[in-house]
Amino acid sequence: MKKITIAIDGYSSTGKSTVAKQLADYLGYVYVDSGAMYRAVTLYAMQQGIISDNHFDVEKLKESLPSIHLRFLKEAAWNKAHIFLNGKDVEDKIRNLEVSEFVSPIATIHEVRVKLVAQQQKMGLEKGVVMDGRDIGTVVFPNAELKIFMNASAKERAQRRYQELVARGDDIQFNDVLKNIEERDYIDTTRDDSPLRKASDAIEIDNSDMNLEDQFHTVLQLAKDRIAGRI
Repeated sequence: MKKITIAIDGYSSTGKSTVAKQLADYLGYVYVDSGAMYRAVTLYAMQQGIISDNHFDVEKLKESLPSIHLRFLKEAAWNKAHIFLNGKDVEDKIRNLEVSEFVSPIATIHEVRVKLVAQQQKMGLEKGVVMDGRDIGTVVFPNAELKIFMNASAKERAQRRYQELVARGDDIQFNDVLKNIEERDYIDTTRDDSPLRKASDAIEIDNSDMNLEDQFHTVLQLAKDRIAGRI
């Protein structure tokens, strides 16, 4: 059976990573969480004092890029690959709201995007890859055989994210999560470098009223049809 490249883009907290991982597992494809890569760079910038509430030293971040080494590693005990930053597993550390607040500004930096896009494109050279993010179908894999664009209302996405953070034990307010979602939407869609937008040949899925099972089967059918040449 031939292998294809599947690009899944969309707004934050639309379940891109969840369905991308499910799809990759089912098809036996490689899954790449591009958002985790930007989050890891953000964590590095926070740890190095490059970015904070009232400070962002863009030039220092650019100078630091050669010192940032990322890789994915999966072990049997994990349900997905973890991202490692300079040899350390940071999968859990990159998922908190503090990192979320800074990741969009970090992702606007051209040099950051150039570095990560080059790594992402290298990962997809042999096809058989599912990658999710903001610019996968428009920049990273413009020739992907299947492009999907995930969408949902801001309130629905904020509710999902809020429940996820509460389940982790985070002390957080819903309105703070909603504000973060709306701010990230604005930054992601208005940045000059690779803004979030639906590729002209992408299939849009609004999952506001879908559960995870319905979402997965919808995407899986699209993938099966594209692999078989039916669409």
